[in-house]
Amino acid sequence: MKSEQKINITDYFFEAAKKHPEKVAIIEATKSISYNQLAQEVKHTAQYLEERGIQSGDRVMVFVPMSIDLYRIVLALFYIGATAVFLDEWVSRDRLKTCCRLANCKGFIGTPKAQLLRIITKEIRQIPINLSINGRGQVQHPGRRVDKEASALITFTTGSTGIPKAADRTHRFLQQQFRILKEKLQCQPNDVGMPILPIVLFINLGVGATSVIADYNARKLEEMSSAKIVKQLLSHKVTQITASPYIVKRIAEHLLENKIALPHLRQVFTGGAPVFPKEAKTYKRALPDTKVEIIYGSTEAEPISSIAAKELSQLNMSNGLAVGTVHPKTTLRILSIESKHQHEITPQDFYDKVVKEGQIGEIVVSGEHVLKKYFNNSEAFRKNKIIVNSKVWHRTGDSGYIQDGQLFLTGRCAQLIKKAGGYLSPFVIENRIKAIGEGRKIGTILEQKRNLYLVVEKGINPSELESHFEDLEYDTLVQVERIPRDPRHHSKIDYNKLKAQLPNGLVAVD
Repeated sequence: MKSEQKINITDYFFEAAKKHPEKVAIIEATKSISYNQLAQEVKHTAQYLEERGIQSGDRVMVFVPMSIDLYRIVLALFYIGATAVFLDEWVSRDRLKTCCRLANCKGFIGTPKAQLLRIITKEIRQIPINLSINGRGQVQHPGRRVDKEASALITFTTGSTGIPKAADRTHRFLQQQFRILKEKLQCQPNDVGMPILPIVLFINLGVGATSVIADYNARKLEEMSSAKIVKQLLSHKVTQITASPYIVKRIAEHLLENKIALPHLRQVFTGGAPVFPKEAKTYKRALPDTKVEIIYGSTEAEPISSIAAKELSQLNMSNGLAVGTVHPKTTLRILSIESKHQHEITPQDFYDKVVKEGQIGEIVVSGEHVLKKYFNNSEAFRKNKIIVNSKVWHRTGDSGYIQDGQLFLTGRCAQLIKKAGGYLSPFVIENRIKAIGEGRKIGTILEQKRNLYLVVEKGINPSELESHFEDLEYDTLVQVERIPRDPRHHSKIDYNKLKAQLPNGLVAVD
């Protein structure tokens, strides 16, 4: 793609379609579509969008699950220079209303089930243009070039409080992300990938690979059938998986329990949540001949660093979780932990905040593939970005340290517990708890009203806990039926929900 002011991220896809017209682009259950057919349908869908009044620069809210239809529609929006707006499938009703007001979309497109939201949600009914998921124009749209800084994709990361944070990905940003992830994931035209992380399917479409959509409901992750997914992996001879640690672990456990091998699987990439040495050992036992790599990154910066599961499985986690070497296109610094860093500072002030090697601090990153802006949220920009001579640094909110060229994580900065001479990391404690028994139960340590609570799920033997934590001074041991996890990856602890439970009837273990 030429370096110019006017670009379009769909160029990668259409170039791949010209090179591999008859190749299968996407497989969804019993359906499939070739590159040539998908390219034609994208152009007809683009024409339909313009006929219905969607123009370059307009925002369209998309409520379509991962499917052939999703990628046809999103590519068509990009193709005419419009912006696709996404919310998490599990977003609450109140959060949905807030996001609708912030996004101020001109169009809404969704499945028949999603269309019911228009009946019950005034904010969606107020979106002027309601689009059909099956809409096609009679002729093919020629496409539009757009300014490289034009918005292509807006995704809301919906927490429970505050103004929702919307990542604003421009065509230039997606271009940089495509180049880096293509190289990192080593995507090849002859690959058959199962990209459970949606953004990776776009990478596959840009190189001419075939993508298999996993047979599971993202809104009901715990109900996922590992057997169904393994059957897909075998029948389609999948060579590459990109998925969250929870899904990779479920697949690995199913392979071990049923003594199944995946001879065609060349590599697995996982990320989005921590992978501990115990999980890495499970991966390697289940997939001894497959390259398994853990990528550390975030919505705003992907990738930051990576480590092979084989290497991680041989390490302990006494002082932090190893996440490997920093990606060469990522510039990383560890800054002193402060609740409020100044938004704009001088180079000298910035480097005065950089901590010594081996010292815990906040991880900040910069690079062409690091998100530069949020949509309609100056507060999030000031809170999460540091400007140094016009260079934008992203505050990850993660704590960690560098030792001998390796990056180690110690959890979220907000969860660190200040102690004399340093910090107590709940993140490190959580791994030690997972190492007890079979590791299916989890726990953590929380500080509330100056008391330290060691909180674990029922099924962990209290006496065994005490023998493992003789060096840890805590006030109260609490057992709960289930510690709440994040809905996206089902891997991270939802600390806010857990803290809200602590004063409300939880019974300490004698």
